[in-house]
Amino acid sequence: MKNIPDIHFTAKPLSSGNLQVKFYIHQGRKTSYGYLLTRSDCSEEEILDEIKKRLARRAESRLDLLRFTFKNQWKDDHQFFLYSA
Repeated sequence: MKNIPDIHFTAKPLSSGNLQVKFYIHQGRKTSYGYLLTRSDCSEEEILDEIKKRLARRAESRLDLLRFTFKNQWKDDHQFFLYSA
């Protein structure tokens, strides 16, 4: 069974009209935090879905790099940052 992370976040409106979302992920003994830049009209559910989607995309790209295969569509995500605490 896959361990489902516990995600908490706070959102701060920016002068550009976007939202800066700071989130914390508690998964067992491992804690991470990060930032997401998103549009201002997102609901809480949409923000959580976006965080989960980007976490999954990051995990998939890490697996691709470990197998030494590179996909042409792989790009850095400059609107999503993840750090380990």
